Amino acid sequence: MTESEKWGISGVRRYRYRMMLFIAILWTTFDFVVETLYNISSPSAPKYSLLLREVVVFVMSLGMGYLFMFTLRKAFRKFPMWLNFLMKTLVVLSAALMMNFLVHVLEYIFIDGLSLNDALRSFSQQFFNLQTLLRGTFYWLALLVITQLFIEINEKFSPGVFADIMVGKYFHPKVENRIVMFIDLKDSTPIAEKLGHERYFLFIREFIYQISNALIEYNGRIYQYVGDEIVVSWSNKPKNIKNCMAAVIESRRNIQRASELFRRRFNEVPEFRVGIHVGEVTVGEIGVIKKDLAMSGDTMNTTARIRSACNELNQKFIVSADFVEASGLEAWQTESLGQIELKGKAQSLELFSLKI
Repeated sequence: MTESEKWGISGVRRYRYRMMLFIAILWTTFDFVVETLYNISSPSAPKYSLLLREVVVFVMSLGMGYLFMFTLRKAFRKFPMWLNFLMKTLVVLSAALMMNFLVHVLEYIFIDGLSLNDALRSFSQQFFNLQTLLRGTFYWLALLVITQLFIEINEKFSPGVFADIMVGKYFHPKVENRIVMFIDLKDSTPIAEKLGHERYFLFIREFIYQISNALIEYNGRIYQYVGDEIVVSWSNKPKNIKNCMAAVIESRRNIQRASELFRRRFNEVPEFRVGIHVGEVTVGEIGVIKKDLAMSGDTMNTTARIRSACNELNQKFIVSADFVEASGLEAWQTESLGQIELKGKAQSLELFSLKI
């Protein structure tokens, strides 16, 4: 049973819910530290008022996390970056005002014993204090920038990679045993000629969106996009062998589900071809001004050649004998294509066509 079947939630939505929880925990922790330091000068403050504040902050932060990961992402995704950031800033500051309002009014009522009218009057007096207003604005702007940077960097490198970079996991190159898959669009040249540059770009963007959702659904770590090609990998474990094949099947389903959209917008439904191999790769950070994670080694080169063999052998999904051996596939799930000479390889490799 897949995670989606188990929880009834897609992989992309699970990722976004995890990010929601991360935002709530980050903001609540940040607020707790700041408020604790701020209240050191006020030892007479009730000890349990901070707990009440953090409960409200956590609940409100979950709501703002939902805005970040779902509502605002969808609403502003076609906006320029500066306008996207400005609109999100205004929304978050508005939510922050509501959070401060709830925190202080609840404290005045349940801790200080004030009436609702007195609580509202005390809040308005504090809110319109210039120093308090500036402090609160700077405070939430800082949180917004930190959160936005984390989300953007995490999604640039693929979910999970940012944490590895932060702790320096790949500062020194590491050799890892990974399942590697290359996916690209079939007949890209005639499609590009038919659609023209701009429409072809939109076509590719939608194609990559549909495939990427399937890869993320099954925990694939997207390494890079190169034109219409996607390179993705998994650590070499039995469950990830199944994830890899399930991702191919889900990619095909996503394209089928979106077929009407492709026909309506482009009068063309994409097909794709896949090459899969398994073996050791070297992973490490590269670059000076623009840093990235690089994967290199014979496994990467061989997988690229296997994907290219799809065109020559007129097959959709080709895998290496090493992958078949590791996967434990039944005989009816594969068909041997024999020993194939691959460009740049000194020895031929036995390749198999996947029957899925």
